[in-house]
Amino acid sequence: MIILKEANYKVPDGKLIKVKLSVSSEKIDQVRILGDFFLHPEETILTIEESLIGSVKDEISITETIKETLNESDAILIGATASDFSKVIMMAWESK
Repeated sequence: MIILKEANYKVPDGKLIKVKLSVSSEKIDQVRILGDFFLHPEETILTIEESLIGSVKDEISITETIKETLNESDAILIGATASDFSKVIMMAWESK
């Protein structure tokens, strides 16, 4: 069964992050990360979302996956961090 979830998080002194999450079999089936943060190159967000498919509910592992993707893409992220992204993903996952 696929379960759709979402959450919003305002980074202290930073930007708003929104996550829409689809979970099946306790793994990420699909994730969409939105917000008013700055990410260059912009298409890196799609690479991050793709890299998270199949991830299990583990904030540390999700943070590391996001960090690796940012590093591999030589991306610049302003107004949020990889940890902020994973925090919102976990908030969405735990939402009713």
